[in-house]
Amino acid sequence: MAGAKRRKKSAMWRKIHALRCEDIKLWCVRRLPILKWAPSYNLKENLIPDTVSGMMLAIQQVPQGLAFAVLSSVHPVFGLYGSLFPVIIYAVFGMGRHVATGTFALTSLISANAVERLVSPASNNFTTSNNSGVLGLSEFEMQRIGVAAAVSFLGGIIQVAMFVLHLGSATFLLTEPVISAMTTGAATHVVTSQVKYLLGMKMPYISGPLGFFYIYAYIFENIKSVQLEALLLSLVSLVVLVLVKELNEKFKRKIKVVLPIDLILIIATSIGCYCADMEYTYGLEVVGHIPEGIPAPKAPSLNILSEVVTEAFGVALVGYVASLALAQGSAKQFKYSVDDNQELLAHGLSNVIPSFFFCIPSAAAMGRTALLYSTGAKTQVACLISCILILVVIYAIGPMLYWLPM
Repeated sequence: MAGAKRRKKSAMWRKIHALRCEDIKLWCVRRLPILKWAPSYNLKENLIPDTVSGMMLAIQQVPQGLAFAVLSSVHPVFGLYGSLFPVIIYAVFGMGRHVATGTFALTSLISANAVERLVSPASNNFTTSNNSGVLGLSEFEMQRIGVAAAVSFLGGIIQVAMFVLHLGSATFLLTEPVISAMTTGAATHVVTSQVKYLLGMKMPYISGPLGFFYIYAYIFENIKSVQLEALLLSLVSLVVLVLVKELNEKFKRKIKVVLPIDLILIIATSIGCYCADMEYTYGLEVVGHIPEGIPAPKAPSLNILSEVVTEAFGVALVGYVASLALAQGSAKQFKYSVDDNQELLAHGLSNVIPSFFFCIPSAAAMGRTALLYSTGAKTQVACLISCILILVVIYAIGPMLYWLPM
């Protein structure tokens, strides 16, 4: 009798144990989407298009990362890190097969507010020439990325908290007109922030209410300080970029390989700037020294979290809304589903974990996602392949970007 009870109890525990293991497995697959699609990845059908897309994405990620780091008021090298770590994290936790996360113009602008407010060039709390011992950068640069990383960390924590509270289900409030208005406004502000580089002008950081209008007022008041060399180079680059992209789109069915005009422009302008010594002859601003390698991880400063709450909420909300719109669009176009709440977790972790590696706030970008569409990417493997190439840039090619014009 006692033996029968023990056998029955043992069988019951085996069932409970099996049930728990199955539950854990289902939970892992649900929260780590890569475990669902990676085992069934079709190498024969998907590897080549994913590889091509990954290469094209890396070519776009490098100049974007450098530019958005400057937009965030930190050293350009941190944009390369922001094009690496968030991409890896999203590939593991994200559900959008064609969503290309990384540095994002609008979150960079938001974090720049905190950076300029807390570590402005006019501050007397540091000496810009002091070497911090990290990547050979000055203490000034490290303090600046410290603020940007804190914004990324807190913004990610907010997104993870929203995931825990299941606030992803509230996205029905984000109607198409709201998202379109936000996208248009963001594009306008991003273009405005880049005008000073297009014109080669030196101008102070301007933000706050009506800052958009003050920027253009400053430009018109100081129109005589425009560098004609910088303006000419900018216009030629824009014309070539737009023209070639239009031709690629028009003849994409007839040509087997899309012309990588982004890479060609980077190489051509860098060589031209170097040969003509434009930095010293014309005072043209260039990217400058790009340190090699990745520094050891470091926790963001907790002391300043209370001072970047506003920017962190902006990064969390704006970054998530923009990214979710792209994920939903991708899912609709390629007929698969995304969990809005899981996307909160994916983007939250894509901000929290990379903040330990000196990364600026991240989100998905429309341009990169559209590139994955047009180049025929199939899965997040394309983004992971781009990460391999970004690593090559960080460890080997970075110093060659010195002469790349801003």
